[in-house]
Amino acid sequence: MKIQEILKQALFLISNFDQMALIKACLNTSPSFGTDCWLAENATIVGDVIMGDQCSVWFNAVIRGDVNSIRMGNKVNVQDGAVIHCTYQKTKVVLGNNVSIGHNALVHGCTVEDNVLIGMGAIVMDDCYIESGSIIAAGAVLLEGTRVPSGTIFAGVPAKKVKDISKELFEGEVMRIANNYVMYSGWFKED
Repeated sequence: MKIQEILKQALFLISNFDQMALIKACLNTSPSFGTDCWLAENATIVGDVIMGDQCSVWFNAVIRGDVNSIRMGNKVNVQDGAVIHCTYQKTKVVLGNNVSIGHNALVHGCTVEDNVLIGMGAIVMDDCYIESGSIIAAGAVLLEGTRVPSGTIFAGVPAKKVKDISKELFEGEVMRIANNYVMYSGWFKED
């Protein structure tokens, strides 16, 4: 690790020390955080996790990079109770920019491109690939290996395409939620 990266991580940890999120190394790899991130006091981030700028990890959320890597772009929000994990020696998690992972969602060993909303309680299994500008509806279950085309909404169990996303829905939901969570996390940084 370069000295600049070490100093950046030290500054992040010092400035967020009062939050007391569980940040834990695993197999000699510690999570890495971009600038202006916020972690709830009882969030858990473990192992090989690299987070972009302006990300937020909310109450009781767990990001476990213990068995494989997790990469998160900028403005990713992991809402209350959500879990992000991978499969040992098989699948990694890659999340693009402006990704919102709803309350109690499970995101496991998959790739999610930019500007995606994964709804509350949704389950995204190994080897799924969600293209940009998509919505996974609340409670949907994406079975292993499902590919979600750009600009679509998938819903149901198992999840299937239900419709294309209108420009209004994209701006009013996907982008609004990603931007609002940056604002919401700022409320906690002021305390």
